[in-house]
Amino acid sequence: MGGNYSSLIMIALMVVVFYFLLIRPQRKRQQEQIQMQNSLVPGTRVMTTTGLFATVVAIDADDVILEIAPGVETRWVKAAIGRVLTPVDDAEDTTPEAVEDVTETAEQQGEDQDSASKKS
Repeated sequence: MGGNYSSLIMIALMVVVFYFLLIRPQRKRQQEQIQMQNSLVPGTRVMTTTGLFATVVAIDADDVILEIAPGVETRWVKAAIGRVLTPVDDAEDTTPEAVEDVTETAEQQGEDQDSASKKS
């Protein structure tokens, strides 16, 4: 009798582990995806699930009108929106002056390490 209970407990434990490792995270991702698709507003840059980059022009019930090029608009279902793209403001940091400053700082640190090793 004791063996039957232990096998039932093992099966129940495997079901619980399966739920927490696979089913629950998948549901959470689905809910986040639906929430993102429902929060779309005109002007938002998006990428579709097929990799097309576009800007949301209008929202019509379950459809989204996307502008893929100036004057070129297409109709997609909301479920085809894979992710919202956030603007990148790091372009300022890659100016030639900023790159030169980083290079000079690295060279100075290298010289400081050389002089420290010569002193010891």
